[in-house]
Amino acid sequence: MNTGFYVAAAVAVLATALAVTRSNAVHALLYLIVSLLAVAVIFFVLGAPFVAALEVIIYAGAIMVLFVFVVMMLNTGPVAVAQERAWLKPALWIGPAGLALILLAEVLVILVKASAAAPAAVPLTPRQVSLALFGPYVLGVELASMLLLAALVGVYHLGRRTDPDSAARGEG
Repeated sequence: MNTGFYVAAAVAVLATALAVTRSNAVHALLYLIVSLLAVAVIFFVLGAPFVAALEVIIYAGAIMVLFVFVVMMLNTGPVAVAQERAWLKPALWIGPAGLALILLAEVLVILVKASAAAPAAVPLTPRQVSLALFGPYVLGVELASMLLLAALVGVYHLGRRTDPDSAARGEG
């Protein structure tokens, strides 16, 4: 279990560092997805398979789709499209694909070993998690949703294009 944790943690740190240092938003999103998958593997190794599934479904799935839509909404123009085609070569997929393959191999090893040893902890049901999230932690859930909404609106306003005449009139 310790080895699995450390491998997934190393992949998460490396993928996050690569996501932060990429100059292209799409490449950064690819590494961020790998980072979120690594965090899901960490949750799985620590004995929280439901939280790992939520991590994959919500963050690596839904939130990343939202980020891709925001990047598409920025509409950087034909110059950026041509530059993206030049950057999007198979060699650029080696990094994210390699890290994802490490995580896949780790999950397979953990699943094979997990059939021999069952965890002693009692698993939580989705009902228990939802009662906790919308019971004592409802304020945190609502604050997180408002923060995501504010970030989306801020990105939209920062990324929208205005013509010089509307800027002079104070419209945008």
